[in-house]
Amino acid sequence: MFKKDNLRFGMLLGFLAPLISVIIYYFIRFSQFSVSDVMHFMAENKNQITAITIPCLLLNIGLFTYYVNTQRDKTAKGLFVLTLIYAIGALALKFIL
Repeated sequence: MFKKDNLRFGMLLGFLAPLISVIIYYFIRFSQFSVSDVMHFMAENKNQITAITIPCLLLNIGLFTYYVNTQRDKTAKGLFVLTLIYAIGALALKFIL
């Protein structure tokens, strides 16, 4: 399954990997709080957006590097696009909202 070279597959991986990373980060760091408490905390402390975004994007960067090194450029391109979208979204949340 991970040996495909497909733009849609790369975009799917680029979308799911940060979500999985956020879930893992939540259970490691904030498991004693409810999800709504964590969202309220992040809304009040914008620096926490960066703390959560970095592990998410690192997972995408790791996947991107793997697919580039194995010459699966279409999948890497999909990962790169979604990584940019997540990064721009995180910056927008941090500085605009």
